[in-house]
Amino acid sequence: MANIRDIAKRSGYSASTVSRFINHSGYVSDTAREEIKQVIDELDYVPNAIARDLSTGKTHTIGVVVPDTGHPFFTQLLYGIMDTAFAEGYNVLVLKSQYDEKIELKYLEKLHRKAYDALIFTSHKLPLKQLESYQKYGPVVCCENPGATKIAASYVMRENAYVKAFDWINHQGFSRIAILLSRSEEISSTSKTIFRAYQHVFKKVPLDNYVFTNLFNYQDGYRIATAVVQKHPDFIFGNSDDIVAGVRQYYLDHNLPLPALMGQENQISGKILNLMTIDHHLKRVGKSACELAIRGNIQKIAVESDFIMRNATAKFD
Repeated sequence: MANIRDIAKRSGYSASTVSRFINHSGYVSDTAREEIKQVIDELDYVPNAIARDLSTGKTHTIGVVVPDTGHPFFTQLLYGIMDTAFAEGYNVLVLKSQYDEKIELKYLEKLHRKAYDALIFTSHKLPLKQLESYQKYGPVVCCENPGATKIAASYVMRENAYVKAFDWINHQGFSRIAILLSRSEEISSTSKTIFRAYQHVFKKVPLDNYVFTNLFNYQDGYRIATAVVQKHPDFIFGNSDDIVAGVRQYYLDHNLPLPALMGQENQISGKILNLMTIDHHLKRVGKSACELAIRGNIQKIAVESDFIMRNATAKFD
């Protein structure tokens, strides 16, 4: 395989001149460019990407820490991150964590050892302060409001949309509201925000026996519906359109009166079924997170959620 010295020898130019041409790192005369390019074509030379990365100190790879790749929240974030990364000439390495602090720390140490140029935490178990401390080794970006912590962040402002949604539910006279969540309010900032908005509107916290957790997809929605129907809810508020679509299908399969439904994430299932939903614009959040990782800017970018009204299922008496 040809190398820079071979090109220099055949072209008659120094290795440093050839290197400047290949790496676009300095002045090379037009004549030299043409002659060096001709030799490169003759030798079918291809630059060694690993050697180039070592010389520049960059891997052109962004690590993205994802607790669960099956959840629509993380899937949509990844779409936004990957679209932006590839357009900028970066690769994306998806790093599954399962909210394990030891695994998250391992990824941070790999950033320290320059295994990737930056890390994006779509969610995490480690304290934000610990993530912040690793910024001296490369950009670290989180996908939540970091508050006073000085760390780059791209995140969703959800609460206003949740308040609008619950306010609409309240004004329609619904009172037996089943809430379907991925994680419990004790460990999820999203669930905390949902509970806070619910309490703001209804002046009370949701009833424990109307809250269902560990739900991530259509299959989970269909499965949990066996327990949900026992509560006879007049409204079901789900953590994603897919989850709500699963519950809806269970009701239909068992010829049960369908309560009013609302999902989240504005997924294809919700559009097809004409479900009310809350769009968190997660692809936009992922795009901004990737841009922060590439540029290395320590700033906060907030994206507002939208409550989307569609033809709601009529309330059944």
